[in-house]
Amino acid sequence: MSSGIYLHSPGLVCALGHGIRHVRQALWDAAGPAGLTHTERYSPGRSLPVGEIQAALPSLAHVAPEFRIRNNAIALLALAEMRPAVDAAIGRFGSDRVAIVVGTSTSGLPEGEAARRTLERTGSWPRGFSYAQQELGNLADFLAVELGVTGVAHVISTACSSGAKSLASGARLLNAAMADAVVAGGCDALGAFTVAGFSALEAVSAARCNPMSVNRRGINLGEGAAFFLMTREPGPVRLAGWGESSDAHHMSTPDPTGRGAMRAMQSALQRAGVPAGAVDYINLHGTATHYNDAMESLAVAQVLGTDVPASSTKPLTGHTLAAAGAIEAAFGWLTLVDNPRGVLPPHWWDGQPDPALAPLRLVAPNDSLGRAPRYMLSNSFAFGGSNASVLLGCA
Repeated sequence: MSSGIYLHSPGLVCALGHGIRHVRQALWDAAGPAGLTHTERYSPGRSLPVGEIQAALPSLAHVAPEFRIRNNAIALLALAEMRPAVDAAIGRFGSDRVAIVVGTSTSGLPEGEAARRTLERTGSWPRGFSYAQQELGNLADFLAVELGVTGVAHVISTACSSGAKSLASGARLLNAAMADAVVAGGCDALGAFTVAGFSALEAVSAARCNPMSVNRRGINLGEGAAFFLMTREPGPVRLAGWGESSDAHHMSTPDPTGRGAMRAMQSALQRAGVPAGAVDYINLHGTATHYNDAMESLAVAQVLGTDVPASSTKPLTGHTLAAAGAIEAAFGWLTLVDNPRGVLPPHWWDGQPDPALAPLRLVAPNDSLGRAPRYMLSNSFAFGGSNASVLLGCA
């Protein structure tokens, strides 16, 4: 059955910019891919392209020391555009009827790295450092304090599916009448530990990532945040359906058969009561790693066929980990709203397909449907085989 849950007032920040207007403009810029910058900041001695936020982050001087981390500053910047809508929801429903469900995987990891270096150099932890900065629940606690929310507040940390799964979890809270409004999304910050970890897996590309290409060499990492206000009150975009599955195939490699990914996509369509042919666009997980692209192209071809327009937006943002599913859902929201020609997010790559992959219809710059879109699907597939797909529809 079609969901009566709506996504309002997205707040968004990533390497493409801050705010819906700026991100929309950069997302559809046909002049060339933007977003990534080369730096050694997170990989000393090795310059890598990363999706680093360039906007100035807000001060956290007004909050307790345990909340003074980059991850929370990124979240606060993303919230700025939607804060009036959240405040209005608290006024309508009461603070105890507004919930927070957010995905993250880094929390205060960069601050922990810096504190450890200080400890090694001086023998003492730096002034103001709190181990609570490392807690994965820190982001939800911070948002609850910052927004004045007293309802359910928790973090989902399932790696790269976290942001998408937060929307599914928020929907369940609304369906169970545990909340009347939910702030849901994801946020992650760049750090040296994360870059080193993916580099150790030989999964990081030294150039802009090249999803679905025969020349793909791995991911770029990024940071960012996206949040929605979810309610049952009508809005421009519905969370029409969602699907989740777990492969338990391998710690870091997806099931090559794509069975789990297929189940997630099929569940999203079934929950919405929407046939596969109604999907106008799919935002691919599209990491540009060898195994992910092979698995995902197979799964998409099996569930949706090879004619649905598809793109990966990670060459523009980097892989923002726990924030990716939320940020890419926000790109879906932008695709569905105020877009009468159905202009689609382009797939930036070298144009050299891998003959071993299913031949998906990848979106070129300026491609459009020629009409307003109706449904878009967004995939997020994580380490450990945690899969999530969200289907957004025009109201």
